[in-house]
Amino acid sequence: MSDVTAQTTDGHHHPAAPGGPTDPPPEKPRRLFGDRIGSVEVLTAVLVLLVVFRGPVSSAISSPRLQTWTTVFVSVMVQAVPFLVFGVVLSAVIAVFVPPSFWAKALPKHPALAVPVASVAGVVLPGCECGSVPIAGSLIRRGVTPAAALAFLLAAPAINPIVLTATAVAFPNNPEMVVGRGVASLIVAMLMGWLWLRLGKAEWIRLPHRHDEGVGKLIAFWAAVRHDVIHAGGFLVVGAMAAATINVVVPERWLLTLADNPVLSVLALAVLAVVLSICSEADAFVAASLSQFSLTSRLVFLVVGPMVDLKLISMQTGVFGRRFATRFSPATFAVAVLVAVGVGVVVL
Repeated sequence: MSDVTAQTTDGHHHPAAPGGPTDPPPEKPRRLFGDRIGSVEVLTAVLVLLVVFRGPVSSAISSPRLQTWTTVFVSVMVQAVPFLVFGVVLSAVIAVFVPPSFWAKALPKHPALAVPVASVAGVVLPGCECGSVPIAGSLIRRGVTPAAALAFLLAAPAINPIVLTATAVAFPNNPEMVVGRGVASLIVAMLMGWLWLRLGKAEWIRLPHRHDEGVGKLIAFWAAVRHDVIHAGGFLVVGAMAAATINVVVPERWLLTLADNPVLSVLALAVLAVVLSICSEADAFVAASLSQFSLTSRLVFLVVGPMVDLKLISMQTGVFGRRFATRFSPATFAVAVLVAVGVGVVVL
């Protein structure tokens, strides 16, 4: 066995004692606040800043603009949260307790007929768009034609009873908004299903292997509820904040100028629906707060949002693959805008 040597300061190697101590690693310099800044430090810093700037903060809180912002934000949240929670719970029930084989038996064997049946099924079986994507993936795994599964994916978050009831509550003086939303969303879902049946290719859909098989139903149910409430609730908060900010910060004349242009108003609210990514159980209350815009523009917001938004694009990319999302989402956006405008012209 070779001797273990150690180098001293004179440059020579001397035998090191077996099991003897080695030079300790250089000590890292200690940071002023430790290795990590925790919530206690953040809270302390916020309290200190509030004390230092108590004058400007108190004047800002008492300003009419902030009070208006708070009123709009709270009103949107209070109206939307019950529908959001109820919708998420029902979505989890459908995803966990309804056997996937039920869909294969309930849908017609002919793909062209299965598309409208799957679209109408969204009325009977409500679900949030956060839950419709994995449900659609599960249907395709179990032999349901992709066109029907995608039609259900688009229809379920938009025409289910919870969403339509929330729309009626948000627009009490405009019951035609409920009809317009249901009809337009159903037409878009069926058109996209038939379009995929005509032009879609099997290699565009890549379904990853599921790792939650065998998990207890109650565990899967509560996991789905927690995930969707946190996920969708976060987007609801962002949407409510954006609606309140638009009503307070953006000058009224700018909004009126944009709202007076039919083309720009439709495109603006369509893009806003994609960016805000609000859950379908709550988006009607945000749309109702944008009272400067026409009913047709707000109908476009309500039709596009549950079918194409940032969180849906990311979820579709994760479940079906990038090749699918880059084709399906832009096509759905274009069809949804055109159909919503057409239905708005006729119904509203």
